[in-house]
Amino acid sequence: MNGRYWRSALLGTLAALALMACGGGGDTASPTPGTQPPTTAPAAPSLTWQPKEVKEFAFSWASVSGTSEYRLLEDPDGVSGYLEVARIASSATTYTLENVSLVGRINARYLLEACNTVGCTRSVPVYVGDAMGAVGYLKASNTNDADTNYYDYFGHALAISGDGNTLAVGAYLEDSSATGIGGDQYNSAALYSGAVYVFTRNGSQWSQQAYVKASNTEFEDYFGHALALSKDGNTLAVGAYTEDSNATGVGGNQMLNTAGQSGAVYVFTRSGTAWSQQAYVKAANTGAGDYFGIALALSGDGNLLAVGATREDSSATGIGGDDQDNTAVNSGAVYVFARNGGSWAQQAYVKASNADAGDGFGSALALSNNGDIMAVGARGEDGNSTGIGGDETDNSAPSSGAVYLFTRSNTTWTQQAYVKASNLEDYFGASLAISGDGATLAASAFQKANDAGEAGNSANNSGAVYIFARSESTWTQQAYLKASSTEGHDEFGSALALTYDGSVLAVGARMEESNAIGIGGNEADNSATGCGAVYQFRRSDGAWTPEAYVKAINTEGSDWFGAALGLSEDGGTLAVGANGEDSRATGIGGDPYNNSASDSGAAFLF
Repeated sequence: MNGRYWRSALLGTLAALALMACGGGGDTASPTPGTQPPTTAPAAPSLTWQPKEVKEFAFSWASVSGTSEYRLLEDPDGVSGYLEVARIASSATTYTLENVSLVGRINARYLLEACNTVGCTRSVPVYVGDAMGAVGYLKASNTNDADTNYYDYFGHALAISGDGNTLAVGAYLEDSSATGIGGDQYNSAALYSGAVYVFTRNGSQWSQQAYVKASNTEFEDYFGHALALSKDGNTLAVGAYTEDSNATGVGGNQMLNTAGQSGAVYVFTRSGTAWSQQAYVKAANTGAGDYFGIALALSGDGNLLAVGATREDSSATGIGGDDQDNTAVNSGAVYVFARNGGSWAQQAYVKASNADAGDGFGSALALSNNGDIMAVGARGEDGNSTGIGGDETDNSAPSSGAVYLFTRSNTTWTQQAYVKASNLEDYFGASLAISGDGATLAASAFQKANDAGEAGNSANNSGAVYIFARSESTWTQQAYLKASSTEGHDEFGSALALTYDGSVLAVGARMEESNAIGIGGNEADNSATGCGAVYQFRRSDGAWTPEAYVKAINTEGSDWFGAALGLSEDGGTLAVGANGEDSRATGIGGDPYNNSASDSGAAFLF
């Protein structure tokens, strides 16, 4: 018996080795030492799927005998083919795929392989159908009920860190009279003072980390109307464009309110999980009604801050001009501040090369990751030229809008380009986004009146987005984008966000009307006026194509889904603000269908 046994074992071992040497076993798991190698592959597992938590997919299966390990494979769009995304121990019967990019998985399918040294056997594929259970639904921790002033507009502004793990959401009409971090959020004694809420992801869990107020909270300051976040999420800039202090520069007297609606910016920093205010920032030439802080941008390291003041009145042009000459009413200005250690100082005072009254220079801002390229929108500019570098002096196209591009060498700023829409439409430059590498610029004209082609004007306020690409110091228009279902008053381009490499673009259309929910729904049923939508585009070899049509999980009229956008650097997380959403829910994952808190607002993570 012993001879027969050892001969059989030896032949089995030699056969297994020969199979592996010939590639028949593939990249399969090794047997447990001291056990007899299997002679057949495992049976096919039976895989099930369901959404779980925020941006998580949960898989489960029954244990399969003879398995050395499991492998989870993903086909993200249903056509690209399967790639392995996880190797799982043979003892496991569940697996959670975390931080899934929901937008990129409209038609995703998954299968599970049960593997041993002989081979792997695949399950029947499971398809991602309704993934809405995995969409993050975020509300303020103090969502007001119907008995108080509930128009908080949570989600009017938001900013997301590069890794997608920190999200700041502004509610500029929030009413608490608290100051600083973590104050009494249920005291509604300072109407429309505004607040910011910081959320973070730890492992697979999202939670609110901080409730942030100004150090000088007051009535109608609109704190949180604009936000900017550093790449690591540790520096947060908050604009309060109607703050009233007459202070100038950094760290001035916050309490003397003799410059109504001059505006201010507050800089906060995080150490560990604790937030604190680092700076109180005002213009060097603070003036009543200047709206300093109406637009913001931060460099990736958080050490450079750009602040727009659309109603600043100086007639100066270029860099470092006379900021005391107020003869060009509402021409607008941008102020650049730099941080050295923990101290902030103004680095540059920036005006358009053709500053004119009413131009609103600074209405939108964007900075590259290294802070060396800055884009500035002037939605009220009147130039009649088109394209790049045209005549800046012909003001015969009222409020056509323009974008100005500036570059920095050390601490010196210069204007690099004057950019106009290729078809000269209204309010070009109203929204901006620039890629982290500074090579791609997106600019919108969301009150533009084109239907599809650049020459048409039959869909009033349908909106359009223009893509520009940089080669060294030369900018050219690369694309002209419209919604896949262009219609009047949709305001396509009301918000923009780009990935670090500029290959993925999200476009908000806050007034879009489809009653679809989730991703890839029916765009044709316009029975939810002003509910809003987001369109995602992807670039390949210089060509842009639509990738996704995104709606809220609780689509309803006047929710303004798409009013604010954020994309992580890799595009794996899309954050969307809907400041008109009406649910009374609080925190994360509440009931989105209880509409008893009108315009309280919400944010969504896809």
